Amino acid sequence: MIDLTDIDQTHRISELEKRRSRKANELNEKPAMRLDEYRRLNIMNKADKAIVAGFKGFNSDLKCRGFQFKVGKEYTHSGTISLCNSGFHFCENPLSTLGFYGPNGSRFAEVEGSDVSDETADDTKRVAKKLLIVAELSLHHLCQLGAKFILDKVNFKDSKETNTGQQSAATNTGTRSAATNTGYQSAATNTGEQSAATNTGTRSAATNTGYQSAATNTGTLSAATNTGEQSAATNTGTRSAATNTGYQSAATNTGYRSAATNTGTQSAATNTGEQSAATNTGYQSAATNTGEEGCAISLGYKGKAKGAVGCWLTLAEWDDEASHRIDVQTKIVDGKTIKADTFYILTNGKFVAVD
Repeated sequence: MIDLTDIDQTHRISELEKRRSRKANELNEKPAMRLDEYRRLNIMNKADKAIVAGFKGFNSDLKCRGFQFKVGKEYTHSGTISLCNSGFHFCENPLSTLGFYGPNGSRFAEVEGSDVSDETADDTKRVAKKLLIVAELSLHHLCQLGAKFILDKVNFKDSKETNTGQQSAATNTGTRSAATNTGYQSAATNTGEQSAATNTGTRSAATNTGYQSAATNTGTLSAATNTGEQSAATNTGTRSAATNTGYQSAATNTGYRSAATNTGTQSAATNTGEQSAATNTGYQSAATNTGEEGCAISLGYKGKAKGAVGCWLTLAEWDDEASHRIDVQTKIVDGKTIKADTFYILTNGKFVAVD
């Protein structure tokens, strides 16, 4: 680590720029290392209090409130900064970004703020004079980082329930707490606000109903369920399920023959597993599947779906009062008539591409 106190200001700025460049390159080349990298950078940032690591949401064009951003660029605000009024805003909690940009069609990035105001908000929002857009994050990775952020805030000595035994359970109802379980045929449940339930056991379940919470599961034949607002349920297990009914929430799954389901308004269900399904019935929500021979099903009012070549898309069309479905159709993504990685809605009985 560079001792910034022993070099002049010019050298200090140069070294910071080099570190940021190296970081962006490493993150783009090795996304699997991001969790460790994020932890390391938080430690490094303590040596330079002017820099605060965080996360930011954007629309599909990487714009926020009309301002165009670009990955790798640093921006400077002219004038004074004030939380919720002026300056470049971001959140320290990755999941808090979902409160401003829901997972349906939004984009997210890891950022670094410089000259950050001491002002804070309950949603971990901060405001900075300068903002560097370090690297873009997938929705799944944002959820992973959100779970890690919550777990890092937990008082593991007094607040959590842990269980590694077979056919056992770990439960927790505390605010900003965690229930973790690595046992075979076990369960981890959490109903606390801003909390996390994690499970890596085979045939296990991680459930969470807390506000701004996360339920994660990597076990085979397992389930991660979440009903909290602005929450995330993630699952990477084979033949597993990630379900979420929260408003502006996300259910992601990368497991083989697995399912990601979401019924929340303006929410997202994504699945990259082979022969898997992403299902969403929420209003103005999205279902995405990039796995081989997968299905993306969006049956909600103004719902949309997209998939890779070989995936099947199922969409519903509703009447003008949004009271009844009047049509449901399924088409395969062939790359010609129905293009890959393109969102479609069902309008007047036809699949129509949308942004």
